[in-house]
Amino acid sequence: MLTELRDLILAPQQVESLNATQVLLTLAVAALCGLVIFLVYRYFNKGVVYSVHYNMLILMVCVITSLIIVTIGSNLVLSLGMVGALSIVRFRAAVKDPLDVGFIFWGVAAGLTAGARLYLVALLGTAFIAALYIALTAVRAEKRSFLLIIRYAPEAEERVSPLLAPLKARLKNKTVSRDFCEVTAEVRVRRGDTSFIEPMRREEGVEGVTLVEYTGDYA
Repeated sequence: MLTELRDLILAPQQVESLNATQVLLTLAVAALCGLVIFLVYRYFNKGVVYSVHYNMLILMVCVITSLIIVTIGSNLVLSLGMVGALSIVRFRAAVKDPLDVGFIFWGVAAGLTAGARLYLVALLGTAFIAALYIALTAVRAEKRSFLLIIRYAPEAEERVSPLLAPLKARLKNKTVSRDFCEVTAEVRVRRGDTSFIEPMRREEGVEGVTLVEYTGDYA
């Protein structure tokens, strides 16, 4: 029994043979999945600010994760040391949009499956998530929320209220002073139709009308 334990500890067959073709195929699949994520984030993400560096990071995370998994799977001893080294890594960058965290996890998942040489799972999973995200984005773009801000004279109160009724506006804030009134309301806009602004602007006593897209984020 002691001999078997010694052979298990000192056995050189802990290293799984890998050839260059397998490694390159794994990295190519991971890069392809990362490229799909890159394009989806580039053209379908509706965040306030697009960061090309963050998008490139997602692609790199996908490839780097696959490389780590290949290394861990090929050498048990090296994998223990790598896990210990990665455990001390700390990331301080703040992620403002929760969807950005989802894209990072997407890249890690694609890299993990590609690194485990589950190429079909990596490709089909990436394609399915991309299609799901694009579909959700299209549904969201069909009817978006906006904040409608109307500034008007106090005597125009009776003329402004009927203009908001057809929009099914939800009152968010109302400021009343001696010289002016300001109303902030949430409205739904279908397919970018903002034709309702012009009649409000022409109404007597209205000083200004502002429409701002509302996503629920205050960052």
